[in-house]
Amino acid sequence: MTNIFYYLKSCSTCIRILKELDLPAEVVLQNIKTEAITEVQIDKMKELAGSYEALFSKRATLYKQRYLKNKTLTETDYRNLILEHYTFLSRPVFILNNKIYVGNSKQNIESVKNALNED
Repeated sequence: MTNIFYYLKSCSTCIRILKELDLPAEVVLQNIKTEAITEVQIDKMKELAGSYEALFSKRATLYKQRYLKNKTLTETDYRNLILEHYTFLSRPVFILNNKIYVGNSKQNIESVKNALNED
């Protein structure tokens, strides 16, 4: 399994985290705006995270613009929305040693640091 960092190059939080972590060379960086997430990748993320909803960003501008909070979304809806537009993925997403870390919370980034130090 490849260690990978899914991020958005134009996201200042993602860039700050990237600089803060000093990732080893074997971690693949994937800018989700220029290199779209594949169906295989999103399905692997879901397998590790437990659901597509866990990967979904309800803070995305499109979420508000499309009034999606007023709709009952299914797992299939979450999957399709993430595949349709990169901003629906909660960022950043790390997959390290077959574990997934989703989001930019302080606790999550500490967990990523700990996982990197285990190598």
